[in-house]
Amino acid sequence: MKKVLMLGLMISVVSSFAEVYAQKKSGKVLARKPQPVTKQKPKLSLPKVILIDETGLKQVLRPKGKPLLVNFWATWCAPCREEFPDLVKISNEYLGKIDVITISLDDPIEINRDVPKFLARMNAKMPAFLLKAANEDIAIGIVSEKWQGGLPFTILFSTDGKEAYSRFGKFDPILLRREIEKIMFKEASR
Repeated sequence: MKKVLMLGLMISVVSSFAEVYAQKKSGKVLARKPQPVTKQKPKLSLPKVILIDETGLKQVLRPKGKPLLVNFWATWCAPCREEFPDLVKISNEYLGKIDVITISLDDPIEINRDVPKFLARMNAKMPAFLLKAANEDIAIGIVSEKWQGGLPFTILFSTDGKEAYSRFGKFDPILLRREIEKIMFKEASR
């Protein structure tokens, strides 16, 4: 068996040298084509997205000593994607003054795919959740009696958990900042 392998290897080497010699002698040296250099894209560090149900929803909607801004969204929702850069800016502007969380209504199979990829592209640093409710009506009722389940939906809670502002559809960043300032002023005046 070893003799057969050695013989095959020797024939391969000799034929390669013979081909190169023949090309040089004929003046037809074939240059190898340069191999394209492929640049690898830097891997995005994907944020952790936590799966919650109705019980988890109740827990994350409880303010923890600060006003709480919550944005319900999905990757398939065009207005959600359009307003997201403004949400990230607001989150960064009020960092430490209010808490901001996002709750995706994407299919749970997207928890490690499209949802974290989108959040990474947006450079979103706020806590991110994905809601999988057994009963959507109960989940909607937990959030607000004003909400019918449409997206996007943004809601601001005061420190005591009362709804201070809500908006179905794309929020106006100027108006949202005004509402945040209003609630922060009320909180500071207590």
